[in-house]
Amino acid sequence: MLTHRKIWAAIDRLADRRGMTPSGLAKSAGLDPTTFNRSKREGSNGKLRWPSTESISKILEATGITMDVFVGLMDQSGNRRYSTRYVPLIGFAQAGDRGFFDDGGFPAGAGWDEVAFPEIGDENAYALEISGDSMLPVYRDGDIVVVAPNASVRRGDRVVVKTTDGEVMAKVLARQSARRIELQSLNPEYDNRTFELGQVAWIARILWASQ
Repeated sequence: MLTHRKIWAAIDRLADRRGMTPSGLAKSAGLDPTTFNRSKREGSNGKLRWPSTESISKILEATGITMDVFVGLMDQSGNRRYSTRYVPLIGFAQAGDRGFFDDGGFPAGAGWDEVAFPEIGDENAYALEISGDSMLPVYRDGDIVVVAPNASVRRGDRVVVKTTDGEVMAKVLARQSARRIELQSLNPEYDNRTFELGQVAWIARILWASQ
């Protein structure tokens, strides 16, 4: 049976799986940070409130999980098993080489390792292993980020960008126009970057990181 408590519990579990508070989850989905606060779950008269379908839709989009996985998070009995699959994994240094991606930025070719990861609703998802310190303090050497090339990209998202010259970088999308994209560096010691769209081979959204 669908209940208020089960849905709120699923939201809390989703936030926990992403290493966030419910407020952080709301903010990552473009919602007011107080959307999932305890005070929003019950009225002054003690009547329980439902989260809006719009808010649930936005957190599913932001985290890349399917509705089936979200429904699984509602099950407090622990009997339901979450869907897990293996996604391709390579290092950031390899990502700039030819043969690992097709022209659309989807994983291709041989030489990929694999890593287990909960189902995120993008059959073309892949993982990149961070190397070096250029992405500190957000990502450390050895961290793994999962990238979803089918996910929509918007301002403020953390993204992986590959240029036509073969350079691969993780940045924050600061602005995108019809002619160029502006990228903000994760590490303040590194310069922000701006590219004409013709210089960008592909851009894909980072959905998750192991830290």
